[in-house]
Amino acid sequence: MSHSPAQKGSSLNLVLMVLAAGTGGTLQYGYNLAIMNAPATFIQTFINATVLERWDIQLQDYQVTLVWTIIVSIFSLGGFAGALIAGPMTIRFGRKKCLLLNNIFLMAGTLLAVTSRAAKSFEMIIISRVLVGINCGISMNVQPMYFGESAPKHLRGAASLTSAVFAAFGVMSGQVVGIKEVLGSEPCWQYLLASNAIPGLIQLLTLPWFPESPRYLLIDKGDKEACIKALRCLRGCEVQSSELNEILQEQAETKGMRPRRPWELFSDRSVRWQLVSVMIISSAMQLCGNDSIYFYASYVFKEAGIADDKIQYVTIGTGSCELTACIMCSLLVEHKGRRFMLMGGFILMTVWAVVFTVALSFQNSISWMSYLSMTCIFTYILSFGMGPAGVTGILPTEIFNQAARPAAYMIAGSMMWINLFITGMVFPFLVSELKQYCFVPFAVVCLLSTLYVGLFLPETKGKSLSVITSEFHKLNFKGQDQKCPDSQTEAQYQLGEVSLSTAF
Repeated sequence: MSHSPAQKGSSLNLVLMVLAAGTGGTLQYGYNLAIMNAPATFIQTFINATVLERWDIQLQDYQVTLVWTIIVSIFSLGGFAGALIAGPMTIRFGRKKCLLLNNIFLMAGTLLAVTSRAAKSFEMIIISRVLVGINCGISMNVQPMYFGESAPKHLRGAASLTSAVFAAFGVMSGQVVGIKEVLGSEPCWQYLLASNAIPGLIQLLTLPWFPESPRYLLIDKGDKEACIKALRCLRGCEVQSSELNEILQEQAETKGMRPRRPWELFSDRSVRWQLVSVMIISSAMQLCGNDSIYFYASYVFKEAGIADDKIQYVTIGTGSCELTACIMCSLLVEHKGRRFMLMGGFILMTVWAVVFTVALSFQNSISWMSYLSMTCIFTYILSFGMGPAGVTGILPTEIFNQAARPAAYMIAGSMMWINLFITGMVFPFLVSELKQYCFVPFAVVCLLSTLYVGLFLPETKGKSLSVITSEFHKLNFKGQDQKCPDSQTEAQYQLGEVSLSTAF
C-alpha cells in the first residue's frame, strides 16, 4: 500500500513531537534511577566528612548507610507526590504546558545538586532528589496521556509505548554517563547529579513548537478550531472525518461532566474493573522486581568472576536489554495486542525467576551456574521490557474517558511509586532472609498478574473507547440486564453526525 506525501508528513510530525516530549519526560525517570549507582561511595564519604566538619561527630557505617538510603529512596516519595499533582495540573494547564512547567521542579533540583558540594550540605541532595522525583512522577503520568490523545488510533499503542522506550534509554544513558571516564569519578559526582538538566533544556527548546493534545482542546476546552489545527499539524494532512467523529463521540459522552476526582472513581461501579485493572497492573510493574534486579546485578556479575573495575561496563548491558525490548514491544504491540504482550512478558518473567532461583541455589557447587544467573538477569529484563514496561502506561488512556483519565493516571502513578518505594526498602531484607530464594515472591507476582490479565483484561488494540467500555460493562454489571451508560449518548451522537460536515 503506497503512502501519500501527506501521510509521510503525518508520521514525521508525530515522531518529532514524541522526541521533543520524551527527551525531557520519561527519559528522566530511567536516567535518575541509573545515575545514583556510580557516586554512591563518593556521596557517602561526603556525608561523613560534612557531619564531621559540622558537628565533630564520626558517623558509624550504618548511620552513613541510613542517610544514603534516604537519599535514594526519597526519590520514590517525590514521584508519588508528582503523580498526585499531575492530574490537577493536566486539567488546568493541558498536557503540553504541564510537561513544560514540570521542568521547574527539575531545574530547581539540578541547582541544589550542583551546589551541594560547595555548600557542604547533603540535605540539599535530599531536597534535590525530592524535586527530581516530583518531575518524574508528573512526566510518567502526563507523557503517555499526551501521546495517547495525540496519536491516531492505529498508532495509539505504539506512540504511548515510546514512554517506556525513553525510560529505558534514560537508564542506559545514566549508566553510560556514570562510568568513571565520564562523570562517575570523585571530582565530578555533583555534575553527574545535575546532568539531568540537559534533557530538560532540550524539551524546553523543542516542545513549544508542537500543539496541545487535540482531545484536550476539543473535549476539555471546547475549542474546535484549535483541535482541527492541532490535528492538521500532527497528521501533516487534512483531518480525517472518522478520527474527528471519534473525538466528537467522546465529547458527547462526557458532555456536562466535570473532571473526575480520584476518590470518585472508587465509588463508581461503571469503572470498577477498569480501575482494578489499572491498579493491579501498575503495582505489578514494580512488584515484579525488575528494578531490584538492577541492584542485584553487580553481585551476580561479581560472582560470575567479572573484575570489579569491569562490572560498571557490563551493567550497561542491562539497560541496553530493556531499551531493545521496549523498542521491539513498540513495534509489535499494534500487531500482537496489549493482552498478548502483557501475558507473554509476565509468563517469561515467571520462568526466568524460577531458573534464576535454581541457578543461585547451585552457584557455589557448579561453576557454570554463575553464568546462567547472569543470563537470567538479561532475559528477565528483556521479558519485562517486552510487556509490562510499555503496555502498562497505555491502559489508562485507552480504558478511561476524558473526564476520568487524569484521575486514573493519578491512581496508577501513585500505585507505581508506592510499590517502587516498598520494593526498594524490602528487597535488601528479602536477600538477607530468603537468600537464593529472594526472587520467589517476584515469580508469584508475575504468575498472578498473568492470570489476571488472561481472565479479566479485554483487548483494547484498535478499538474505540465505546467498544472497550461496553466490554468492561459486562464485568462491571455482571448478572444484571442494564443498558451500558455509554450507549445512552449513542443516539445523540448519531444525530450530531448529520451536522459534522457543516460544522467542520
